[in-house]
Amino acid sequence: MRIEINDIAKILRDNNDFYILTHKSPDGDTLGSAAALCLALQKMNKSAKILCSDEIPKKYGFLFEHVKNQNFEPGYIISVDVANTQLLGDNLCCYADRVDLCIDHHLMNQQFAKISYVESGFAATAEIIYEIINALGVNIDANIASCIYTGISTDTGCFRHSNATSHSYRVAADMIDRGANAFEINKIMFDTKSCAKLSLEKIALESLNFFCGNKGAMITLKNEEIMSSGACSSDFDGLSAIPRQIEGVLIGVFIKEEQTGIFKVSMRTDATIDASKICANFNGGGHRCAAGCTICGDLSDVKNRIISQIERYLRDVEG
Repeated sequence: MRIEINDIAKILRDNNDFYILTHKSPDGDTLGSAAALCLALQKMNKSAKILCSDEIPKKYGFLFEHVKNQNFEPGYIISVDVANTQLLGDNLCCYADRVDLCIDHHLMNQQFAKISYVESGFAATAEIIYEIINALGVNIDANIASCIYTGISTDTGCFRHSNATSHSYRVAADMIDRGANAFEINKIMFDTKSCAKLSLEKIALESLNFFCGNKGAMITLKNEEIMSSGACSSDFDGLSAIPRQIEGVLIGVFIKEEQTGIFKVSMRTDATIDASKICANFNGGGHRCAAGCTICGDLSDVKNRIISQIERYLRDVEG
């Protein structure tokens, strides 16, 4: 039986002491969704706190300025924007089989929670949180509005990606009307770069190579290059989009060495290409135009395996 937004609202009204879990290497959607939901629950005089396996990047600090610091044992556990338990990270893996409610927008969600609400038609989980808060009857003030706007803006690439829908724009507009400072948020998210980030971009661009008749482009970052740059997790935001931004490129690939011999692959594609199907060959997934996977091996082998799968995919779709 499919659960509806009003059912989720009832669950939240009937329970208390909420732990809200986000995914590792947190982005604006998981953090914005968690902060908005936490603020709404605290407005209802509920106990709620946000947990993340990794350190939260400084640029997202404004999302949590008005979140109350509360200490309690969990009575109900929620995950937001988490497609599978591996994404919880090492520090939250203890909750992997204890999640009561999963709220997500990823089509490849593995339905690991006792109750899952997955709406892949939404560009961001923050859009779902918006609907839930409205169903709760909680007033969306400027603080909550900023959280929801951040989630939508970051997951749509400031509304440039094909996943942005009319619903995304309507919710974003409503958040601006309610006090979200879109100019300042977008400036922080998209127009401000650290020196370390610029260093990463330079190294990545030096690795750029094309394949499949220039329909594909790939950039890479090795572990030693990352370590020498002094970069933090947020400095990698936006790097996966670089190869896809090149004129004529349909498939952009960013390979980042997470640990020695372990590579995180991020893929961004034209609307005609299904990135999730390509990444599924490596037990990955995501959205049609934005997906990822993890591959073990040496860098040369990883690159060849990815290119081989992309070539096979293009042959199949092009006949």
